[in-house]
Amino acid sequence: MSKLRFSAIANSQQRKQIHIQEEGRRSELFGQSVFNEEKMLRHLTKDALESVQGAIFSGSKIDRKIADQVAEAIKGWAISMGATHYTHWFQPLTGSTAEKHDAFFDLLPDGRALEKFGGSQLVQQEPDASSFPSGGIRNTFEARGYTAWDPTSPAFIYGTTLCIPTIFVSYTGEALDNKAPLLRALSAIDDAATAVAKYFDKNVSKVNATLGWEQEYFLIDKALAQSRPDISLTGRTLVGHSAAKGQQLDDHYFGVIPSRVISFMSDLEKECTKLGIPVKTRHNEVAPNQFELASVFEEANLAIDHNLLLMDVMDKMADKHNFKVLFHEKPFAGINGSGKHNNWSLATNTGVNLLSPGSTPMKNLQFLTFFINTIKAVDTYEELLRSSIASAGNDHRLGASEAPPAILSIFIGVQLSNVLDELEGVSKGKLSPEEKTELKLNVVGKIPEILMDNTDRNRTSPFAFTGNKFEMRGVGSQTNCAKPMTILNTIVAKQLQAFKKEVDTLVDKKNLKKDEAVFNVLREYIKSSKRIRFDGDGYSDEWEKEAKRRKLSNNKSTPEALQILTSADSLLLFKSMNVMSEIEVKARQEVELENYIMYLQIEGRVFNELVYNHIIPSAIEYQNIVIKNVIGLKEIYGVVHKELAVGQLNILEQIAEHILALKKKTDAMTSTRKSANKLSDTYKKATAYCENVKPYFDEIRYHSDKLEQLVGDQIWPLTKYRELLFIK
Repeated sequence: MSKLRFSAIANSQQRKQIHIQEEGRRSELFGQSVFNEEKMLRHLTKDALESVQGAIFSGSKIDRKIADQVAEAIKGWAISMGATHYTHWFQPLTGSTAEKHDAFFDLLPDGRALEKFGGSQLVQQEPDASSFPSGGIRNTFEARGYTAWDPTSPAFIYGTTLCIPTIFVSYTGEALDNKAPLLRALSAIDDAATAVAKYFDKNVSKVNATLGWEQEYFLIDKALAQSRPDISLTGRTLVGHSAAKGQQLDDHYFGVIPSRVISFMSDLEKECTKLGIPVKTRHNEVAPNQFELASVFEEANLAIDHNLLLMDVMDKMADKHNFKVLFHEKPFAGINGSGKHNNWSLATNTGVNLLSPGSTPMKNLQFLTFFINTIKAVDTYEELLRSSIASAGNDHRLGASEAPPAILSIFIGVQLSNVLDELEGVSKGKLSPEEKTELKLNVVGKIPEILMDNTDRNRTSPFAFTGNKFEMRGVGSQTNCAKPMTILNTIVAKQLQAFKKEVDTLVDKKNLKKDEAVFNVLREYIKSSKRIRFDGDGYSDEWEKEAKRRKLSNNKSTPEALQILTSADSLLLFKSMNVMSEIEVKARQEVELENYIMYLQIEGRVFNELVYNHIIPSAIEYQNIVIKNVIGLKEIYGVVHKELAVGQLNILEQIAEHILALKKKTDAMTSTRKSANKLSDTYKKATAYCENVKPYFDEIRYHSDKLEQLVGDQIWPLTKYRELLFIK
């Protein structure tokens, strides 16, 4: 072997070893850019540390003097890490995050400069609230709004900016963001679940909702993405014929990750690790160019912040690797879209997962209590939970035989179904010794200590129990997890409150023992919530008919789904749980409807641009080439025999027919869109866009895709699916 080749191999192995060592140090990098507990211990005084921990664990208020100490410590740490600016990082009702950067800089009266960041800057800021969606809470001329520090989510450094997670409220106190209602819902579930958990363990003093998200996304080449006006402006391909090869061979799913993508993923994971985002799993998804990233379970508020931050980091990292990341729920027709599975559970301060079966009758009674109450909550509020995942993008995906249907149901598997059926059959009232023994044997014997793989999985179920958690599968890939998590935690908290009240009544007034009272209430819940349980094929027509018989909602469009938000029951729920006022709920419904309208409005305008500026001119250009060919044949042969030009003439006819249809459909869509825009009522306008404007989109696409097949490849103006979808 030559010295040169030996040296090259040695260098390659050395680089590989360095890469392995860097990967091995991932745990050492974790939280490097986060002002976490480790940094607090190092930088805060004892009083400041106790105050912050009190705010995190018990919700106590931080004194302004203590806030000054905390701010000074955070400033010193941030500057030592290279930060030059700070921002309040918040979640307006746009669905993403917002930030306004200020420098650690101020002037003294004598003109000297200094780095400044005090408690007032940490605790509260005043961004302009007039240009964010508010659903009528704020008028354009009413600009004042406040961001307030959320100490339960640690500050972090992103680039050269110290980011401080905050809530965003109006001058009059209403929440203008997704985080404030979430925090209220998490407080409600903490109180309600803790009260019930004390039935089984008096040492429980806090219950946290936990969340582990799975983020699906597409990657396409950045230059190719920029060549498509529809991708640039709407996040999806409005037109485009399917490639000859798509996902039908199932060769992409869990396949070898392309080297370009691995490089992107590696850099992404390192950045996430520094930011304290506990990313763990990566793999190819079903569709070409589709991938998934999943995280370790965290407290729900922090997990949601991390997911939003992840999406921003992914955008920036993709750009560095010459990719465009697509979070749209359905960026390509004919192949699977993207979701964001929300794996939810409840954990006590004593280290117990309340949705994890145990090995003793008491542990399993605790499990069944929270398991059955969750089922009951979803059954009672299934339509409201469905509303939390409604969006223009997700409408393309739900019920499309690739994601859960729009009908909410719960999958629990055969074994747990049998357990609930047996519990349902137990006699009401005081239990006999035989029944107690049989019940304990049933509970212990039929629910093993680790219930992970004793039942199959059902990918068609919108809400499935998967061993020690519930998986909410219908959440869209663009959706802020705060929306479904706010509603889920609120309805479960409400249900647990009702459960405790019923149990206590039976104990106090019927003289039942606590265990007997619990069993009696759970037995009634099993019966009353039976309709929501379904283990079959959620994609089938038979299930749609059966769901209708069970009186389950089937709201297939966003305007339909959002109507439930302002029902009397929904408004009472949010008010009674102190999660949202009537004004805040109605504002969110208004914002969601406006977002739906604007998404379809933008898509309609892009369709118009594509048809008139790209597709029709290119089709006419190719048509002229074919006409010249026919004329050339005539010049050669004198008279063109039909047999000589039958193919060309047929192509000309087809192109002409599709151009005419395309123009008619586009003009009709534009006219219908303008009529819809004249409607003043937001719900009526959203419905008009849904029922009158949107149907034209598929018709326009049909004729465009037919032209794509007819027009020469060198003339067709838009990058095709076969070019977009296969990364090498």
